[in-house]
Amino acid sequence: MNKYEAMFIIDSTLDEESVKSLIEKIKNLLETSAKLEGLDEWGKRRFAYPINKQSEGYYFLANFEAEPDFPNELERVFKITDGILKYLIVKKDK
Repeated sequence: MNKYEAMFIIDSTLDEESVKSLIEKIKNLLETSAKLEGLDEWGKRRFAYPINKQSEGYYFLANFEAEPDFPNELERVFKITDGILKYLIVKKDK
C-alpha cells in the first residue's frame, strides 16, 4: 500500500447539489477501493489562467492509501466525469 494525494477542481458553474453528488461519488470510490485518510475542501478559487473558458473552480484535496494500480483507475474516473476540470494524483514519499 502506498500513500497518495489527489487534487481535483470541479466546475464552478455547477449548482450546489451537483457539486455535492460529484464529491459523494469520488468519496465513495476512495472509501471502497482505497483507505481514505482525508478529503479537504479548499473552496472556490480563481485560476491563474482560463481552463475550459472558466475562471474559477472548487478545489478539493484527497489523501488516501491504496494499491499501486488504483491511481490509474481514479484517473480514468476523473477523465470521464463531467464537471471535473483538472486533476493531479501524486505518490507521497514515506
